[in-house]
Amino acid sequence: MAVNLRGRSLLSLVEETPAEIRYLVDLARDLKRAKISGLERRRLEGRSVALIFEKTSTRTRAAFEVAAADQGAHTTFLEPSSTQIGHKESVRDTARVLGRMYDAIEYRGARQETVEELARHAGVPVYNGLTDEWHPTQMLADALTMTEHTHKHRHETSFAYLGDARNNTGHSLLLLGAKLGMDVRIAAPAGLQPATAVVELCRGFAEESGARLTITDDAREAVVGVDFVHTDVWVSMGEPVEAWDERIDLLLPYRVDATLMAATGNPRARFMHCLPAFHDARTTVGAALVARRPELADGVEVTDEVFGSSASIVFDQAENRLHTIKALMVATLA
Repeated sequence: MAVNLRGRSLLSLVEETPAEIRYLVDLARDLKRAKISGLERRRLEGRSVALIFEKTSTRTRAAFEVAAADQGAHTTFLEPSSTQIGHKESVRDTARVLGRMYDAIEYRGARQETVEELARHAGVPVYNGLTDEWHPTQMLADALTMTEHTHKHRHETSFAYLGDARNNTGHSLLLLGAKLGMDVRIAAPAGLQPATAVVELCRGFAEESGARLTITDDAREAVVGVDFVHTDVWVSMGEPVEAWDERIDLLLPYRVDATLMAATGNPRARFMHCLPAFHDARTTVGAALVARRPELADGVEVTDEVFGSSASIVFDQAENRLHTIKALMVATLA
């Protein structure tokens, strides 16, 4: 069946069919090969993309800017402190203005409602670069990375996500696996498991795709036999320090260390993390965490041993943000 995504927004992956997701991943693979071989053809000459960042970013911003440049498009970086967005001008009016000037809009911020309102009123494709609820561009990169690091068909591929699973990464990985028919295990303490509504939504997609979804509080059980082990940060910069101790106490059994990787029973199991990762004390947050909890000196959600090991494919994963975001823009704008 032919796939045509021209003019489409990407808000969560909820609306995308499995065929459309596979198409974007396959296109990203082709564009990656073309870039590496020096044979990339520019398909977005004359296009302009507005990049709205209410939350800070390294990988998302770099990926959009480099992907656009590779394809001949222009980008404009917009942040609330230097624009009227949300201060003197509503999201709806901002969408109407930018939609007349740009061919597409990327938004990274807190509220899912904001990116959805942009999409309703802009008249051009809108891309969700991250909200508190979903992280679809990261999921395309994760899908490409897992495809590159296993010979298995997607229906035979299994992965586990460990840690705080009620966030955008936990929800989005559950959704991705459910859509693509994968074996997905989410391991988190009871209070940090995915939202019930998200689980029910994903179980519906799993019935259609043949995916196997497991939600458990047993980290060791979750990783047995998996091909990939995912995790994410346990605390964010905006959260009060007082909340850190309770969160860490809950999540310590889910820290990815060498023992947990060995528990997969799969010598080819790979470690994934959407980054940034607190695997040492070389960051402001990492140093603050270690000062408060010295037992985390070798890493918080993942140990430095695992992060720097041959099993770690986190930088392949980070690079693939570029190729999958490029595929998204080419598919929707070219």
